[in-house]
Amino acid sequence: MGTKGKIALGVVVGVVVIGAVSANAGGDSDKENGGKDTSASAGRKPGGKTGGENGTTKKAVKKAAFGGGGDFEVGKDVKPGTYRTTGNTDGLCYWERAKDASGEADSLIANDNVSGTSYVTVKATDKLFKSSDCKDWEAVDEKATGTAKSSRFKGDGGMYRVGVDIAPGTYRSTGNTDDLCYWERAKDALHSIESIRANNNVTGSAVVTISASDAYFKTTGCQDWKKTA
Repeated sequence: MGTKGKIALGVVVGVVVIGAVSANAGGDSDKENGGKDTSASAGRKPGGKTGGENGTTKKAVKKAAFGGGGDFEVGKDVKPGTYRTTGNTDGLCYWERAKDASGEADSLIANDNVSGTSYVTVKATDKLFKSSDCKDWEAVDEKATGTAKSSRFKGDGGMYRVGVDIAPGTYRSTGNTDDLCYWERAKDALHSIESIRANNNVTGSAVVTISASDAYFKTTGCQDWKKTA
């Protein structure tokens, strides 16, 4: 079972909608992130700017935890934790969490093909993390918080950390065709079925309420989202 040509568990085609999916799919009051609230980068301070000369600011350099291609043994090459890769295009980035190095189908724990950004939590019980054609992975600080204020974000941007990358609220995406727009509200970055609070494939207009208790919002193949409330 090679790293290419797989159907990623995170890529939903003809999805069976999980949870209450409607024009307002939010409303979760329970904070069930289980410590998986992830954001900017473990091992580095939250925020992306440091003071510069003459009142200017400069962006802090983010150090990669490991590269975007290869097989990495958990506990040896990769520490358990949450990681982020960003800037990927055309869904060519592929990652996989595996319970052994056999390469067989039943060794697969979770996987995804990525456009834009992806977050993934590698557990101490995982044995192997595979990555192919991805940008470098950086560790994220699970305790970091932010002040996301933007009223728009890209509909094919991948995964966003709620409260850090995007703000909670109700968003609309219009002009979607052929059920190619997929969105997902998630409580962690493990990418299991249990991680999904609600999801949908959309034609036409999509409206979703992202709750402050959601950890992530995933969007692929959609038109850009604009905040309405």
